[in-house]
Amino acid sequence: MDSQILKIHQQLVDKEITCTALVQDKLAQLKPNTHNTVNAMLDSMALDLAAKVDAKIANGETIGLLEGIPFGIKDVYMVQGTLTTASSNLLKNYKAAYTATAIQNLLDAGAIPLVKENCDSFGHGSSSENTIFGAVKNAINPDLVGGGSSGGSAVNVAKNYTVFSIGGDTGGSVRQPAGYNNVYGLKPSYGRISRYGLMAYASSTDCVGPIAQSIEDIRIVLNVMSGKDIKDQTSYASAEISQAQILNSEGIKTVGYFKNFIDSPAIDPKVKADFLQAIEKIKAKGIEVKALDFFESETLVSTYYTLAMAETASNLSRLDGTNYGNRIEGDTLKETYSVTRSENFSEETKRRIVGGNQVLSQGFSDEIYLKGLALRDTISSNFENDFKNVDIILSPVTPNTPPKIGDSLKDPHAMYLSDAYTVGFSLGQLPTLTVPQGTATGLQITAAKHNDELVLKFANFLKDTI
Repeated sequence: MDSQILKIHQQLVDKEITCTALVQDKLAQLKPNTHNTVNAMLDSMALDLAAKVDAKIANGETIGLLEGIPFGIKDVYMVQGTLTTASSNLLKNYKAAYTATAIQNLLDAGAIPLVKENCDSFGHGSSSENTIFGAVKNAINPDLVGGGSSGGSAVNVAKNYTVFSIGGDTGGSVRQPAGYNNVYGLKPSYGRISRYGLMAYASSTDCVGPIAQSIEDIRIVLNVMSGKDIKDQTSYASAEISQAQILNSEGIKTVGYFKNFIDSPAIDPKVKADFLQAIEKIKAKGIEVKALDFFESETLVSTYYTLAMAETASNLSRLDGTNYGNRIEGDTLKETYSVTRSENFSEETKRRIVGGNQVLSQGFSDEIYLKGLALRDTISSNFENDFKNVDIILSPVTPNTPPKIGDSLKDPHAMYLSDAYTVGFSLGQLPTLTVPQGTATGLQITAAKHNDELVLKFANFLKDTI
């Protein structure tokens, strides 16, 4: 699909539409909330900003490319003065005191936020069912999950309720729901976009990521959000990616794929067959394809969840109802802490906190946590070696198609294992893009760290190949 951003921008400039009418139309589509994507509407803010864009155009002033473009925000980002709940009972009435850097960059560029979007509570889940607002319904089949944890964001883009949305990806939480709803979703290189103002899940793999209907829109939004931020010491300055750069597929000569992903007994036969067919079409274009060896899925998942649970236990220790949140009074301070967290955290969040505290506890941290850190270093080293031999790694986004709503909640272990194809790239802090092609839940394109441009370039190449 062609760029929605470029199309709407030209319509605004040519006065074919007004920004106010555009925003009103999108808000009207969102308000019925038929797919449970909405946590809070930002009506007043959106209409005020739209009126200012219309006034600029009426006065003959030039508007920027993102000025007047409506977008959605996963409800784990701070936006000053708005409800910022993380789909959690603990924060259901919390209003943010400041705005996340990535979102502020978009606001500074003139983009218009419409909605805070439903997601798994604190990002803990792979289906957007772990939420106080009810399960997000898949854009294609509402009986199925929307994916997670950025399910509301992906569904809103797929239904065209938002032009683009900003999700958060810790272990696949942008890429998997993008695949489930047939849209593009990017996890950039770790640190390319500031995490300041994103509620922390696992700080070492959390990434801000755009979801959109075209590669060009992903590129535009990525450029605006990227950059060094003094408030996030893991962020770094990066060069802008031009349209001309990603339209030129020269330089991509070899593509690799992991044999254990494709030979796994867990993969759906149709997903496997479609992936192998996509590989053959790539070969037919003269690109060399290499089969690679990698860690077993169980090792990837175990390493990821060992570290992610440890980090979430640490990050969420600050939420006890003292400074903010839904406080429940007990007879003693200790009881207040206990009942506040027990009653307000979801079962999945409590499961991850308990697991994380176990991992970090005396007698277990050396045996489990430090081993997990060592495995992550080995995984990163393996990726470095792989990218000496191939330019791109291609993989299915998920081994299976989206489950029915309710099924994932019955078996948390199966939910964790469903992340096997995404978490490795998170541990390696690599740029990875889901494209809605190749299999029922798309394909995943990965490049070496800091090589986000190559991911977009290969995605553009695939458009005309598969």
